[in-house]
Amino acid sequence: MRPNPPTDPAREDAILRLARERPELGQASISRLLCASGLRISPSGVRYVLQRHGLETQVKRLRALVRSSPKGVESLDQRQRALLARGALSEDEPEEDAPPRDRKTRILDAAAELFFDLGYDGTSIRDIAGKVGLLPGSVYHYFPSKEELYLAVHRTGITRVEARIKAAIADLDDPWERLRVACEVHVAGIVEGSPVDRITGRNLALVGKHNLLKRITPFRKTYENLFRELIEDLPVAPDTDRSLLRLFLLGGMNWACLWYRRGIRSPEEIADIMLDMVRQGVQSTHHPTQTGTGDA
Repeated sequence: MRPNPPTDPAREDAILRLARERPELGQASISRLLCASGLRISPSGVRYVLQRHGLETQVKRLRALVRSSPKGVESLDQRQRALLARGALSEDEPEEDAPPRDRKTRILDAAAELFFDLGYDGTSIRDIAGKVGLLPGSVYHYFPSKEELYLAVHRTGITRVEARIKAAIADLDDPWERLRVACEVHVAGIVEGSPVDRITGRNLALVGKHNLLKRITPFRKTYENLFRELIEDLPVAPDTDRSLLRLFLLGGMNWACLWYRRGIRSPEEIADIMLDMVRQGVQSTHHPTQTGTGDA
């Protein structure tokens, strides 16, 4: 049986009510809550309604909530303020270096996009210059070699996402909530951020550039130390290997750059589900009697 159309007034009102009351929820979460209450609608149906009202992103919903309340930003709780701050930083990213964007920033963005799509070996300085509308000599004015440009892209991306995480968790006290928001920022950058953000999640070891990996490792370690500190603060079982937990979580999130498909789950939902599986486990407390031994 197909879900009722998203234009149904009762469903639309319910979607908008949840969007106002819990703006941090994604389309899949809203769909699940409404289905549980008896109002069947798919995640794509939820997204259709949210788009019609200009509420399709978390930041837009939070801003709408701020505008509708006489208290303004004070109407948001701690976590919502952190999410709004993180989202605002992400949206403002292109103007971060200089207004209007200077040549160096344009070169970095173009290089990141080509490195992401074509790989290091498949990208030339001439390609990057052509994409920006410059002569190759102009690129060399800022970056003496392709290797230096590649490293600059990674350093810039790592620095940006680290700054966004620190801003987003600044007002949060609960250790699990701090880690959750950090994971949301990390995944959002990798799958929906600027080209510079997205290439940051690529593991240089996987593309065979061990010499580049060696040079970028100090910057990556600084970023990973942020997650190390967040995980050290968690209340976990005494025998937990926190180092392995950090590597497992970061590794899982970084792979999202390869399999992520827009519109199925939001980056925030992906991060939340990953962290919940780590925190709560996936084994069911119900153990049905097995009636067969064949493969599924």
